[in-house]
This record gives sequence, C-alpha cells and structure tokens, in this order.
Amino acid sequence: MTFLRFIFIIAAAITLGSAVMVVSARKIMHAALWLILSLIGVAVLFALLESRFITIVQVIVYVGAIAILIIFGLMLTRRESAEGESRYTAYWRYAALVSGFLFVTLVIVFSGWFGVSITDRTIPFGGEDLVKLGQSFVDPMGFLIPFEIASVLLLAAMLGAIFVATNRKRGQ
Repeated sequence: MTFLRFIFIIAAAITLGSAVMVVSARKIMHAALWLILSLIGVAVLFALLESRFITIVQVIVYVGAIAILIIFGLMLTRRESAEGESRYTAYWRYAALVSGFLFVTLVIVFSGWFGVSITDRTIPFGGEDLVKLGQSFVDPMGFLIPFEIASVLLLAAMLGAIFVATNRKRGQ
C-alpha cells in the first residue's frame, strides 16, 4: 500500500464518518461543525487527485463561506428545543429503507451504464486546464446534467426553507 493510498483511505473514512455524524448529531451546532470536517475531507480528496483549483474552491467557498454562514445563522437564530422532544419522525425507518433501496438501485443502474468508467487522468505540467473545466460544465457530454440537477436541488431546498419559515410564522 502506497502512502497516497493510505492518506486517501484515512481522508475518505474521516469524510464519510463526519457525514454520518452530520445527519445523526443531536444538536444542530454540532451537525454544522461535523459538516465543516466533512467538507475539509472532501478538499483533501481533491488535493490527492492533484486538482488544485477545485481544492481551493472547496476550501474557500464551502468551508470558508457556506459553513461559516450556516454557523452564524444558527448562532443568530438559535432556538432551544424541549428536552422531551423527539428529533425523529415516526416514519424514519421507512425513510431509511427507501433511501437504502434507492442507493442500491442507483449503484446497479450506474455500474451497468457505459458512461461510468474508471480512467486514469493525467494533468499537464502547467497545472489544470481551466478552460476545459469550464467547457465541461456546459457540455452535454460533460457535467451539464449533474450541474443542472444540482441547481434544481438547490432551488427546491430554498423553496422548502421558505415554506417552513412561512408555516412557522403563521403558527406562532
């Protein structure tokens, strides 16, 4: 086992472990701190792939801006929950079962898809080609579909947050 593979395994384990802790932490502030550790782990994985630009973007945008914005938002709008209040709904087992089934289905579907393959990628000596990276975000054979799906998911999350905030104001 090479040193880089060992570092990859450690970084992947820390990233996955902290991602699990994000969704299972009892206090939302602890979840936000676990999120920061998970995002740093992703940045380490990008650094191991020798993708300097994406590593820097991950640290500056996600760790430096979004995670800190979440923490400030939590600190400014903190609401203490009741001690007896359960943080799980009655249907959490069903949600976990459906999520597991969806995960296995996606792995099976994408592993049989011709577009998914493991290839070695060489980086030119001068660094990354950012023009090719930008073009791959708008190329239909590149990352256009995942890029658009991410934008739709962010829009849905924003609309959900507005809906929840509106319902809370009416209920108070």
